[in-house]
Amino acid sequence: MTQTAAAPARTKLPGAFHYLWGASFIATLGDGVLLAALPLMAKSLSADPQLIAGVATAGTAPWLLALVVGVVVDRHDRKRLMMLAQLTQCALVVLIAVIATTGLTQLWMLFVLAFGIGSAEVLFTAASQAFVPSIVGRDNLETANGRLITTQMVSKQFLGPPLGGALFAFALPLPFWLNTITFAVSVVLIARVRRTAAPAVTAPRRSMAAEIGEGLRWLFRNRLPRVLTLGAGAGNFCEWMALSVLVLFATEVLHLGDQGFGLLLGAMAIGGVIGGLVSGRAVTRFGARQVAIGAQLVCPFAWLAIGLVGRDPVTVVLLFTAFSTAVTLWSVVSLSARQRLIPDALLGRVTSASRMLTYGAIPLGALCGGFIAKEFGLIAPWIVGGVLSLLVTIVSMPAMLRWDKEVPD
Repeated sequence: MTQTAAAPARTKLPGAFHYLWGASFIATLGDGVLLAALPLMAKSLSADPQLIAGVATAGTAPWLLALVVGVVVDRHDRKRLMMLAQLTQCALVVLIAVIATTGLTQLWMLFVLAFGIGSAEVLFTAASQAFVPSIVGRDNLETANGRLITTQMVSKQFLGPPLGGALFAFALPLPFWLNTITFAVSVVLIARVRRTAAPAVTAPRRSMAAEIGEGLRWLFRNRLPRVLTLGAGAGNFCEWMALSVLVLFATEVLHLGDQGFGLLLGAMAIGGVIGGLVSGRAVTRFGARQVAIGAQLVCPFAWLAIGLVGRDPVTVVLLFTAFSTAVTLWSVVSLSARQRLIPDALLGRVTSASRMLTYGAIPLGALCGGFIAKEFGLIAPWIVGGVLSLLVTIVSMPAMLRWDKEVPD
């Protein structure tokens, strides 16, 4: 992408965006609480790395259904789908909160809960990303996406996990009761969002397979979205080898307790906040291609360094700060590029196809990470993931160097 394709760094966004922005903050705060509470609860029920990684696998497996979700997003009102997804998550969390309060929680219940919440998250993410251009317009995408991603990092990664760890340590059901409130408030805020642009008129409805095929063909015929998607999928696979057993790494290698694990997750999000705040200016000054290449180079070396020297919380946080800064910059660039390039009538399908390939790699990486950790120790997933990520970066670099030609000046 060329520099001329970037949006101005300082842009006033419409009032409707701020309701969506607020909903994103409160909903992802609840997600962040769960990010700490679910693995901590799983650890309280089992010490098996494969079973704990299985909870992460169950939560991310619904991304494999994203192709079908994309068709739904393009067929129906995206705002209503977002509200439906949040209401579903609220109902599921209420159920597990009641079970946790009665002390009847079993490990299989966490698998079901993680899968259900993950399924609703797939729908919410696909609908919201397709909805953003109709609120802010395509010229303001870097600014809007930068703010959304920064807010998500602050709430989901920085504030939510420490809060979830503290609430879990105080009383096990509290994180889940808090989630019921956050999802309910999010629904109220989304209900107040008003579009500033009319939704596109879609073509006559056809079979599910035909509409899925149309989205996939568009994705694989356009080099820039294709490279971004495959690179992100490979990166997620490598990263989640380690992240799926992070709770054990924090306990057994870094010697942290439950509250310490929540604080670690929050501290590790610092880089994501930094990346989101500077993303608009970075793209304007350097161009999206340069930002993406730089970010892609940082990630594997940060992962390898954690595996080689990360034996205390401070070192791990510093290295993860570099990693999460790079990931956030890359996320803003790639998301804005897709939203700008994809026709609105195809936005749900193509975005969901991309997300399926990107996030569908997470449960596979989690499964591999659980196996590697059990057979070779908790350090091994960081090393293996870092090496594989570096190989992916090297292989994809020639295409990344040419990707700016995909977007005309």
